[in-house]
Amino acid sequence: MKTKKLVMIPGPTPVVRSIQEQMGRETAAFGDPDFVRDFTSLLDDLKSLWKTTGEVFVVAGTGTLGMEMAVANSLRAGDRVLVVSHGYFGDRFSELCSRRGIEVDVLASEWGRIVPLEQIERALASKNYQAITVTHVDTSTGVCAPVAEIGQLLRRFPDTLYIVDGVCATAAEPEYVDDMGIDILLTGSQKAFGVPPGLAILWAGPKALARRASLGTIPDYYIDFDKWLPIMHEPAKYFATPAVNLVWALKEAVRLIKEEGLENRYARHRRTARAMQAALEALGFRVLAEADHRAVTLSNLIYPSGADDAAFRRLLAEEGVMVAGGLAAYAGRMFRLGHMGNIDAHDLVATLAAIERAAVRSGIPVELGTGLAALQRELVRAAG
Repeated sequence: MKTKKLVMIPGPTPVVRSIQEQMGRETAAFGDPDFVRDFTSLLDDLKSLWKTTGEVFVVAGTGTLGMEMAVANSLRAGDRVLVVSHGYFGDRFSELCSRRGIEVDVLASEWGRIVPLEQIERALASKNYQAITVTHVDTSTGVCAPVAEIGQLLRRFPDTLYIVDGVCATAAEPEYVDDMGIDILLTGSQKAFGVPPGLAILWAGPKALARRASLGTIPDYYIDFDKWLPIMHEPAKYFATPAVNLVWALKEAVRLIKEEGLENRYARHRRTARAMQAALEALGFRVLAEADHRAVTLSNLIYPSGADDAAFRRLLAEEGVMVAGGLAAYAGRMFRLGHMGNIDAHDLVATLAAIERAAVRSGIPVELGTGLAALQRELVRAAG
């Protein structure tokens, strides 16, 4: 019998049955009144849940398209941006901006640590930056940036737009656009929302919309806010064909979030992440991110000395669990485990049991049951 695969990479994440069913619906015309009503309802929910008086865009594309959309609609050649990088995806903003003739200054942390707030404040005070970019959770390091604290700091710099990459954070780590001083928040459908890949989602607060208006005509077409705003206000209009079934799938994902409660969802991610991290540490793996800044959406786990990454991940796949390898200097030294979205305790137990078995089979010295005992202990403790 074929082994069921648990996709526990940092995204795409497992898709639950009710979201799968939306993907399998008979596709409708984008002007169909029922679809228009559903799309409008989804947009209203996204603005309400993430608390902005601005706009939200749901566009066929990926998180990277959302990054480019954020930059294109807020900066022009010759502007200056401060990139706060906690890993690979923070660095990606640098290339996006440089290709547009934007001057880039980078504040990069040692992998596993954050850039201190004091360092960000000094940089902002030293020059006039038109924008700052921060990746909320960088999947290369598993570091969670202090997004709310940076937003509070930026109140002293009202001319600097705050752009947050929430691709591996949104719907799992707390993010409230206007309350946190975020001007642009972007994400993708395939991570904590638990929807298949294919949608870029971007919130633009009032200050970001004012910046877009000040730029006039921009050279970009598909990612221009001004091209999409009429569609977001009246989805029956045509600019580019929406991903109809993905929109339905995202609407179902948001329904599940509302049913659970967004704050409850944040708390669930904290409980399960801390339990998984404690369990994996009990097995002898080391979490790369420092304890105070560990993401709840994934864990980046450094092997005990002498472990064979390729052998471990091959055997883990045979056990039915797919994880991701490490990046850059941590390639071969680390694996990356996603634990976000609509996964439940059964998925966590099955994943951890598979990790224990694969570790033993690959020669990593672990005692079967140690991780599972730590997981149960932490989950019971968190439940009170």
